[in-house]
Amino acid sequence: MTATPAPHVFPVRIADARNAIRHVFIRDLVLMCSIGVHRHERSDRQRIRVNIDLAVRDDRDLDDDLGNVVCYEKITLGVRGLLADRHVNLVETVAEEIAAMCLEDGRVGSVRVRVEKLDILPDAASVGVEIERFSQP
Repeated sequence: MTATPAPHVFPVRIADARNAIRHVFIRDLVLMCSIGVHRHERSDRQRIRVNIDLAVRDDRDLDDDLGNVVCYEKITLGVRGLLADRHVNLVETVAEEIAAMCLEDGRVGSVRVRVEKLDILPDAASVGVEIERFSQP
């Protein structure tokens, strides 16, 4: 009996010229925030890492104009604003709020958000959640 070869795994293509999709991303944004369900997490801010991948409709001329693109600086400032001066219990809540904020821009067709708590388990680099959300047709 011969073993069946493992299927090839290919990464999801976010950038797609045939469908006029541009991939905009933010990698490894590390922030301090008040997050968690435990008492000590309410009093001590902790590090989280955020990764965001956007599939952006690429159907207009850029003309080297910032107004013609989805601005990663604006998204980063928005993420910081979501987390400022408040406590959040769940990384899932943070991920959902970031996704909803990104989808407010009508050019964004989908968003993938990963939120990781970095200092929770001594024998793990991180724990967290990753979600993907789509714009409404």
